[in-house]
Amino acid sequence: MWVVTVFEQQSFRIFEYQNQSEAKETLARYSTNARLSYVA
Repeated sequence: MWVVTVFEQQSFRIFEYQNQSEAKETLARYSTNARLSYVA
């Protein structure tokens, strides 16, 4: 599972995806404040 964590001023959001391409699309939208991770 691919996880995109988006960091905001006082909180964070987590998006979970089954494939890498969908996760990378979200990462591109939040690239300055986000991190892409793979969870086995």
